Amino acid sequence: MDARPRFLMTDPSAFEVSYRINPWMDPAAWTAACADRAKAASADLRHALQDLGAHVETVEAVRGLPDLVFPANAAVVLDGKVLLARFRHPERQGEETVFRAVFARLKARGLISEVVDLPEGMLQEGAGDAIWDAQRGHFWAGFGPRSNRASLGVIRRTFGQEVVGLELVSDRFYHLDTCFCPLSGGQVLYHPEAFTPDALAAIRERVAPADRIEADAAEAAAFCVNAVNLADTLVMAEAPASLRAKLKAQGYRLVEVDLAPFIRSGGAAYCMTLRLDRASAARPVILAAE
Repeated sequence: MDARPRFLMTDPSAFEVSYRINPWMDPAAWTAACADRAKAASADLRHALQDLGAHVETVEAVRGLPDLVFPANAAVVLDGKVLLARFRHPERQGEETVFRAVFARLKARGLISEVVDLPEGMLQEGAGDAIWDAQRGHFWAGFGPRSNRASLGVIRRTFGQEVVGLELVSDRFYHLDTCFCPLSGGQVLYHPEAFTPDALAAIRERVAPADRIEADAAEAAAFCVNAVNLADTLVMAEAPASLRAKLKAQGYRLVEVDLAPFIRSGGAAYCMTLRLDRASAARPVILAAE
């Protein structure tokens, strides 16, 4: 059995900013040069993960589905089980059929074991809004801008794991992965201004003060919270010096990649990947009714 971390990424050859569904997107500013930079940036991210020992599966590009390059939104994956996403915006709904076929192929190869559909009418945008915290043994789940609050119960029942809901309030940070990142050492990197008071209270109840790493507005706008964490290494967009200092003080090594073309669409390293081999620790299964 291949024990390497396994990620899903998408060929960026069809990526562009051609519509606007979040404040970062400006189709008028997109150029051919941006497209060329995006291809190089995606290759750099892939190589950074591979250099850390990861295996990368590739989804083919589909013309007309530019945000297919953000497979973190395709599904929630844990213990070989896949909960397929359903998108709020029509511009992204065509991705659902593509990713369903991708996961069918992965299942046929034995890389995943089960594919589960959301209830009809439910909106939930994948691992972008459902982040597994391996140190605490539960999901943190965002809701509000893209995913329904009711999706928290679906995630809990599907995976048999605790789900802590965090309501998002900023259209700039519309998925949880843009503003929240649990780290391997037990710390949490997050941008407080993206959350409601109740969500902040939930974070502070479960994360000790010494383990809370707050990203300020500039650090969050650089999409550095949207990072991939492998052991003591964080793969992320180019970071402000202030954030480098915070993370290095906690013992983390940074691998920075110029992901500027993807930030134009509101995504970076975490959005551009989906971890396929994430596994829960051995814990009692939660069966309590919602």
